[in-house]
Amino acid sequence: MVKFAFIALLMVMGSGAALAQDNTEQRQPAAATDVPAAQDTKPSPIKQIGSDYHNDIVLLRNRFRVDYEVDEVTMVFFREYGTAPVVLVRPDGSKIFQSQVGNDEDSRISWYDAVSYDMIRIKNPVPGPWQAVGQILPDSRVMVISDIELHAQPLPPVIFSGEILKSTASLTNGGEPIDSNEFRDVVELTITLVSTNNPNFDNFGAQTQQVATFQDNGRGMDEAPLDGVFTGQFNLAIAPGEWTPVFEVSTPLFSREQISEPLRLYPNPVEMDVKLDGGGDGYHKLMIDVDRDLVDISSLLIDGKVRFPNGDIQNFSLTKPSDKAREHLIVAYEEGVFRVKLTAYGTTMNGRDFILDVPEYTFVAEMARPEMQDPMAVGQETDEAAPSDNDSPSERVIEAQGDLEARAVTPEAEESMDTTTLITLLIAVNGTILVIGGTVIAFIVLRRRRAAIRTASPKSEASSGEAPSGEDAPARQTGLLARLWPFKKG
Repeated sequence: MVKFAFIALLMVMGSGAALAQDNTEQRQPAAATDVPAAQDTKPSPIKQIGSDYHNDIVLLRNRFRVDYEVDEVTMVFFREYGTAPVVLVRPDGSKIFQSQVGNDEDSRISWYDAVSYDMIRIKNPVPGPWQAVGQILPDSRVMVISDIELHAQPLPPVIFSGEILKSTASLTNGGEPIDSNEFRDVVELTITLVSTNNPNFDNFGAQTQQVATFQDNGRGMDEAPLDGVFTGQFNLAIAPGEWTPVFEVSTPLFSREQISEPLRLYPNPVEMDVKLDGGGDGYHKLMIDVDRDLVDISSLLIDGKVRFPNGDIQNFSLTKPSDKAREHLIVAYEEGVFRVKLTAYGTTMNGRDFILDVPEYTFVAEMARPEMQDPMAVGQETDEAAPSDNDSPSERVIEAQGDLEARAVTPEAEESMDTTTLITLLIAVNGTILVIGGTVIAFIVLRRRRAAIRTASPKSEASSGEAPSGEDAPARQTGLLARLWPFKKG
């Protein structure tokens, strides 16, 4: 308290000097040395925040002052990546921790902590010298946010659906440009198109479309990183019609919007058509034209590709200036769906250059088929087939149609004939296999029987002289019985 009372005494005396202390001095009795104003070449590190908000406050060992006229202050502290949130010390010495935010006594404080900065909003702050304790960057400044505005280039009066365009913008805080590189990680700059719901346009009832996000990272269309110039890349792949642009600047704790006058988004001005076989034998002719009320046809440049039905891709470019529609020949070596994708470059009638993403154009090509002739009719020159000179053309057509109907075979009949033929063929093959198999088996059985008879005949004849006669003489035996007969007798 002695230290803060001494600071108040110095301000009343009008010394205009700042109280400077290091970390070791904070543990010793308060002491100060007045520095004459003539010898102080640096600006005072403690600046008041009056009705005209300063853009930032230079920190003296993480100290800053809040004036009594301030009703609300939003501050940003940039600290080392990944370090803990800072701790605020009020003029009376009481501390504010990030973990305390949300309690009843600190309901006036909103705190957002990220990996590299803290954003703190305080309503009715205590006037006097404040201090922030933490791993704050050496060149960091307490950024007091008062009135952030996005100053973007106005959108052109004539823009097209599918156009790709570039727009730049800058940020100010309290009317002063923001030159802090770290601040680009704090804010998000976007442009949104809101439908006017005019029933006379195609976008009636369309949803809100976010068409661009401004970046200062040196990527895409941004020329240089961290130069304070934010670049937005528009890809207007939305329905044509009447839209209201809304420029929005948002932070983790608040957002600002700027609404512009409604604008007209014109339909894609590039028109394509194709003439099948229009380029001679084996070529289709692709014709490209524009809405000449909006686009200068002589400035039109085309960069495109053709995807053939089989998946092959052919790239082509049309760069020759002309007052006529552009033409390109496409090889027609097969039938199917052809797909054409274009990127158009040109100039509007009011002199603005544009880049346009043209929607894909498709067409179907079929190969020419020769007329089928009946082979049975070739060579026949009968009196009935030969047309009479007295017959009218209509009668000849009717006769030809009748002949074709007589010869025509429906798909059902062809399918029936094929099934019958298949069944007959299967029966014939199976029958042949059965007949051949049966014949082979019968032949083998008959041959074995004949072989057995030949073997038994000589033995029967040899035993016929010794065999008894009369009743005891057995009948001619064959086989095993003939062999056993002599043993039975003895």
